Amino acid sequence: MKFTALPLAIVFGLATAAAAHDGVSDPTVKARMMLMEEIRLNMGAIGGMAKGKIPFDAAQAERAKAKLSAAAASIPAAFEVQAEDPKSEALPAIWSNWDDFTAKSVAMETAVSGLDTSSLDNLRAGLGPIGRSCGGCHKSYRIDK
Repeated sequence: MKFTALPLAIVFGLATAAAAHDGVSDPTVKARMMLMEEIRLNMGAIGGMAKGKIPFDAAQAERAKAKLSAAAASIPAAFEVQAEDPKSEALPAIWSNWDDFTAKSVAMETAVSGLDTSSLDNLRAGLGPIGRSCGGCHKSYRIDK
C-alpha cells in the first residue's frame, strides 16, 4: 500500500474544520462553512503538489479537482438563504449583488473544469485562474481575516 501525506492532511484538515465550526449555531451557515472548508482542503492538496510540498499524484489531483468542481457548483445553493451567524465570514453584499456572486461562482466552476491534472506542469499552469476566481469572490464577499 502506498502511503502519502495527502490523506493524513485531509483527515487533519477535516478535524480542524469541525472544531473551528463548533459554536456556529445556524445550520445553514455551518453547511456553507463546511463547503468552503472542502474547497480549501482540495485547493491545499493541489496547491501542495504544485509547490512540491506534497508529491505529485495525478489520480489524487484528479480527485481533488472533482471535489472542487462539485463544491463550486454547490456554492449558489449554499448561499441562497441569507442566514447569519456571528462566526460567519460572509458579507451581506452576497445577497445584494446576487448576480455578480453567482457569476463569480460560475467563473470558479469554469476555471476548475479547465484544470489539467495529468502532469505537474499542467497542474501548475492551471492553478492561476482558480486562485484568481477564489480571490475575486473573497475580495468582494468575505470578511477580511
